[in-house]
Amino acid sequence: MSSCENCPRKNDCKTKESCGIENNPYNNVKKVVGVMSGKGGVGKSTISVLLAKSLQKKGYKVGVMDADITGPSIPRLLNVKDKKAQKSELGITPVEDKNGIKVMSLNLLLQDEQQPVIWRGPLIAGMVKSFWTDVLWGELDYLIIDMPPGTGDVALTVMQSIPINGIVIVSVPQDLVSMIVAKAVNMARKLKIDVIGVVENMSYVLCPDCKKKIQIFNSENTEGFLKEMDLKLLGELPMSRDIANLSREDAVVEDKALQETLERITEKIILFVNHD
Repeated sequence: MSSCENCPRKNDCKTKESCGIENNPYNNVKKVVGVMSGKGGVGKSTISVLLAKSLQKKGYKVGVMDADITGPSIPRLLNVKDKKAQKSELGITPVEDKNGIKVMSLNLLLQDEQQPVIWRGPLIAGMVKSFWTDVLWGELDYLIIDMPPGTGDVALTVMQSIPINGIVIVSVPQDLVSMIVAKAVNMARKLKIDVIGVVENMSYVLCPDCKKKIQIFNSENTEGFLKEMDLKLLGELPMSRDIANLSREDAVVEDKALQETLERITEKIILFVNHD
């Protein structure tokens, strides 16, 4: 099953001599983008879905892999929680949302999404790896991976088992200038995976009357921290009702400023992973 020919990193591979990645011969995934955070609760899964939707609107074929096995939220955010992934002799067929975004999550294999996943690390890591080797993604322009928070065993498995073209780090203002972000960035770099940049979520609240940006959290010395870590700030997203209601069936992003910010973030990601 191992093959360089259909590997998303075949043009810029840094680990050819030691690579142990297996690629499914039935798939042709052109680019893989991981979405990572130093800790939970910063909106990483929400950002993953927003990026997937933004890419899909541009006409790209997109998939989302929910690698947060013990806290899967992608099916709800993409409104596919009532669907089930199908198994066959060739592998597992992911479900699709109403716009054709392909989705794979452990919750799409369980009978009851409310049952906890009481597994030890190796079993969870094996499931994540199978989401790359055994799922029939088919032809995709972009696969977005919603990674587990932190720098633990499962995040390590994702980075070592899946050919990621770049990582997007999600943070909130009070954590941006901290070791939490630094640890996530340094983990990716030690494993020779490029960090595309940082998305600062919950950055501000927009006053409904005067439209002034209200900074709720203190984020001093952000510019200095980004320079020190050699990081790019891809964009700042507000606390927004549009984002909070993302999991609703009829959810749409109506905020024009938010749309424009997402557009800029998406363009920066596309430019980065297609630099070759």
